[in-house]
Amino acid sequence: MAEGSCVRVRLVRGGPLMVPGPVDIELSDGTLVHSDRFMVALCACGRSRNYPLCDTSHRRRCRGADLG
Repeated sequence: MAEGSCVRVRLVRGGPLMVPGPVDIELSDGTLVHSDRFMVALCACGRSRNYPLCDTSHRRRCRGADLG
């Protein structure tokens, strides 16, 4: 990355973190996950079966309690 440039990360409320790709993601155990997509959705809810990549599991939560 050129000096003075920055990467924009987009936070989606109730959804994933959107990061411009391609990207290498280092997990806490040192494992590297590579994504060559132009935009990468990173799981922020912890429900993804494809963690650390988002699989839209955040959409399947129960919304009945949210109706108040």
